Amino acid sequence: MTALSVNINKVALIRNGRGGNIPDLVRFAEDCERFGAQGITVHPRPDQRHVRFDDLPLLKNVVTTEFNIEGYPSSDFLALIEKIRPHQCTLVPDPPGVLTSNAGWDTITHKSFLTDVVHQLKSWGVRTSLFTEADNKYCQHAADTKTDRVEFYTGPYAHVFDTNPELAVAPYVEAAKTCLENGLEINAGHDLNLRNLSFFISSIPQTKEVSIGHALISDALYYGISNTIQMYLNKISEGQKNGKKSE
Repeated sequence: MTALSVNINKVALIRNGRGGNIPDLVRFAEDCERFGAQGITVHPRPDQRHVRFDDLPLLKNVVTTEFNIEGYPSSDFLALIEKIRPHQCTLVPDPPGVLTSNAGWDTITHKSFLTDVVHQLKSWGVRTSLFTEADNKYCQHAADTKTDRVEFYTGPYAHVFDTNPELAVAPYVEAAKTCLENGLEINAGHDLNLRNLSFFISSIPQTKEVSIGHALISDALYYGISNTIQMYLNKISEGQKNGKKSE
């Protein structure tokens, strides 16, 4: 079954806006796991406006499912990964001041650089994932880096989904075939929500993990975090069942 990893950056953003430790990020991560999440994702940015660097060892000590750290592979970021040794590191091509991850890697232009970084991460026992567009050529070249997984940037899917779901998911289905043929596992993230998640999973049931933050935390304002996590897990389960029916 596709795992649900909850991105808790927006929880850290609320905490940082007021100072102090409300909400308690570590307790929130523990509660997400207790309510059924199969992973915790964080994206520490250089300005530390979300999860701070000193949050990482505290989270590593309590996360019992999967700890996924996202970020641009600068020397400072890689030093954090070497120290923390999360279960997974998702590499994103974000420049320092970007608001949110909004593009995947050009794995052709940056293949040599990514190959070296992936090799380093694997030497530390960290599973690697490259944030990637749904594009066959980028997926093929991602495989050359020896990364374990790619994470599909699903922003374009979410943008088109409400008007044409089949059109929205088509490039992802094709890219997924390329990934699987080249030995890559598949993650997905960005703008996935209660409306579009099930259809994505039913179309690509091989998806190993979805990382969801903004929509999930926003839904939790209305439904509570326990109920919201169950709602997302139900959408994943629904998608998996529909995907098996169509095989």
